[in-house]
Amino acid sequence: MTDLFRSARALLLDLAATVLFFLLYKVTHSLPLAVIAGLALAIGQIGWHLARHKPVDALQWVSLVTVAASGTAALKTGNPIYMMLQPSLIYLLVGWAMLQRGWMNRYLPPRALQYVPDLCVRFGYVWAGLMFVSAAVNLVLALSLNLASWGVAITGWGIASKAALFLIQYAVMKSIGRRRRQRIALA
Repeated sequence: MTDLFRSARALLLDLAATVLFFLLYKVTHSLPLAVIAGLALAIGQIGWHLARHKPVDALQWVSLVTVAASGTAALKTGNPIYMMLQPSLIYLLVGWAMLQRGWMNRYLPPRALQYVPDLCVRFGYVWAGLMFVSAAVNLVLALSLNLASWGVAITGWGIASKAALFLIQYAVMKSIGRRRRQRIALA
């Protein structure tokens, strides 16, 4: 269970600026406040990594770009449709980044990499597929709903789809990893 929380924590930290941006906007309905807070967090996280000479993960850069691009476009135009469409572009970019073989290794414990490295790669591609599906879902929702309804719907989709895949992946990898470890121990 510790591995599950460690993996979830790493992913949430990578996407923290985007999550903060959308949550703060949903709660306060203040686009300037949400943009400033999201940018401050994203820049702070990246600055902290750079100051410590640690690599900045691609998802953290994507989070910074998401907040900067969608927030700035919405602020400049006064049209929230830019903010609503931006996640589709970001989902496409994230999906494309997730097509890189082994991207998921950073989020997995050493045991998973030892016993189920093939599943790590396969689930990486499944996650990429989910991002592409999410881009399409967001596009449909953004073009058919008002801002408030879109916010609720896309937040629900985002949380439910990613949580479901996360739990499925965890259960499958844990089950198969356990069987492979037992098989090796018996050999």
